[in-house]
Amino acid sequence: MLTVASWNVNSLRVRLPQVLDWLATNRPDLLALQETKLQDAHFPVAELNAAGYNVVANGQKTYNGVALLSRQPLQAEEVARELPDFDDPQRRVLAATCGDLRVINLYVPNGAEVGSDKFRYKLDWLDALTAYLQQQRERYPNLVVVGDFNIAPEDRDVHDPQAWQGSVLVSEPEREKFRQLLALGFKDSFRLCDQSEGAYSWWDYRAAAFRRNLGLRIDHILVSDNLADRVMGSTIDTAPRKLERPSDHAPVVATVQL
Repeated sequence: MLTVASWNVNSLRVRLPQVLDWLATNRPDLLALQETKLQDAHFPVAELNAAGYNVVANGQKTYNGVALLSRQPLQAEEVARELPDFDDPQRRVLAATCGDLRVINLYVPNGAEVGSDKFRYKLDWLDALTAYLQQQRERYPNLVVVGDFNIAPEDRDVHDPQAWQGSVLVSEPEREKFRQLLALGFKDSFRLCDQSEGAYSWWDYRAAAFRRNLGLRIDHILVSDNLADRVMGSTIDTAPRKLERPSDHAPVVATVQL
């Protein structure tokens, strides 16, 4: 049994004690982090090694940044840190191989506002991602793609679909890009399991959004089709969102039988 988790920590420098506590309590086999906001030279490798995790990071100062923490060794020669043929200084991608599993960690661009230059960048980035995942899907049969996708795939992933209709994160062009990813041969692990209504992974810091559960489900764990029937569970752990100075995202977790 393998437990894979993903968490946008919105600054690892701020949230490191929470991450260490969460690792000690939950002991996932793999944890993908997004928005670490740390250059690799400043990444807390020693603290995470001491917690029992191997570390690979792909970071930059102040913005973005992704990392993979694994209880098993990560194959150094298999690490990738960018989308092929897509010139982008932003650190948003990290892929690695752990045993028989290929893991790709993503921090998808937010898009800012539908129709903006940043929105166009997001759609172009997703096109480049689709091409990359198609190649990876052919090469690695056991493939998991995780991270902050900044897309709520369906209306049931949005607390108020009418209020959000046509907005960034829920717009039809973004949802179509998400469907194109699934069409490559992936399943949304969360939807492979029975779930209660009103399950979200992100809540704005404003307007008591978490307390009122005014959220979106934008953090995902996608599994290749051949792993779909091996998903034993998929959850969102809202406990860290209740802490003092939390990330605005909660960890998402999937358990896979390998």
